[in-house]
Parts: sequence; structure tokens; C-alpha cells
Amino acid sequence: MQASMSELENWHDYEIASRREIIALLRQIGEKNQLIRMLVRGETDVCVTSILEVDPDTDSFILDRSVNRDQNERIIKAGRVNCETSLDKIRILFVADNLRETAYDGGNALRADIPPTLIRLQRREFYRMATPVTNPVRAMIPMPPELGGGTQAFPLADISCGGIALLDNKLQLNNTVGQTFTNCRIDLPEIGPITTSLQVRNSLDLTLLNNKTNRRLGCQFVDMGRASMAAVQRYITRLERERNARLAGLG
Repeated sequence: MQASMSELENWHDYEIASRREIIALLRQIGEKNQLIRMLVRGETDVCVTSILEVDPDTDSFILDRSVNRDQNERIIKAGRVNCETSLDKIRILFVADNLRETAYDGGNALRADIPPTLIRLQRREFYRMATPVTNPVRAMIPMPPELGGGTQAFPLADISCGGIALLDNKLQLNNTVGQTFTNCRIDLPEIGPITTSLQVRNSLDLTLLNNKTNRRLGCQFVDMGRASMAAVQRYITRLERERNARLAGLG
């Protein structure tokens, strides 16, 4: 999954700003030889690397360089790239800034500044929770003039901190990957409304037993504010509590 800058900004609630903790996490990533995806130009230019050393005295850490010389040049020219890895099943996102060549262990490597912050996301943050079927949560999406304008309501199939799955049974929405719907409103029961842009990440057409077509659109939250992100998390927590209560009752 690509760690875009908007993604990093959306996850302030999971931000680690303690320098001591950041250094400890970087060292653990290095000691456990965790692979790091360095997104040089997003998903079109990715370098897989690892942390070789963390040096608090120089406020920097050393990354293995790419085996591709041209890619190394692009990394250094960029100077600042997004990185993502995992540690003990926890997703870690950070920015490698001020990238430059450095000597290491008789060869060359990349040196970057220790990031002032990083994002640490527990696996549960990515859980997709199914939303109610009998009384569905709906996303109100503004429609283009050629489709009559106004807004249309689309029921949610599930929700996570990263986005939602919509059901577009009448095939009204543009399902092109990358298509973005702006100023969408979602009323979260007992939590309140949130406003966000939704970007289509995937589309799946299903043929039902009655031969009707049902379209499911996977959409990512874009440009969502911190308050709205916190509201989504509260709603997911509420859904988890309700599900656990049902399971306990069945047990």
C-alpha cells in the first residue's frame, strides 16, 4: 500500500514524536532486518532497502543503497522520500529526508536524517468493519451536472480508517481508479457527520442470483481532517464493541 503524504497527514493521531522512541524503533527495524519500501516516485519507482545503522550522535541513520545505479541517482536527487515497513505486525511510516551518499563498511550507502516524527499503526487500524445491512450507513456524494447534479446516497458495505466500500447498484458513479469525489458527507450513527473526499481505488462488479448487477467501489479517504479521522475511529470502535457483544451473546 502506498504511503502518500496525504496518508501521513491523515494519521496524526498515530504519530510518534518522542526522539528516544523513534531511535529505538529504527534500531529494532534494523536489528530484525525488516525490509523497507522506499517510494521514490510513488508506486512507479520503489526501492527495497533496510536500515544498516542508527547514529543519534549525528542525528542520522544509514540505509542500504539500491542495486540500480540510476535509481540511486533518483533517490539522491529527490532528497526526500516516503518509507514504509512493519515491526512485529505493526505498520511503520516515515519520511527519509536529506538523503545523501555515505561510506559504510567498505562500500557506499545512503544516509538520512532521523525523522522528527513517524507513524505507527496497529493492525487493528486497518480492520474493515462491516456496516449495518438493515439500516445502512450512507455516503452522500455530489453528482456531476451531466447526471442531474444534486447529491445521491450510496450505502456503505464496510469502513476502515483508510476508507470505505460503497455499493453502487445503479452504476451511477465513475468507477475509474483514481477518480475522486469531493465534498462527500457520511453520517456516522451516534457519532455525527464527517466530510471527506473519496478516491476510487478498486471496483468489483457482482452478478447476483437474480441476474442483477451489484457494483462495489473501494474508496480511500482523501484530505480528511483530524477530527473526522478520529470520528471514524470512534465509529469503528463502536462497531467492534457491538460485534463482540453479539458474539458473547451467541457464546
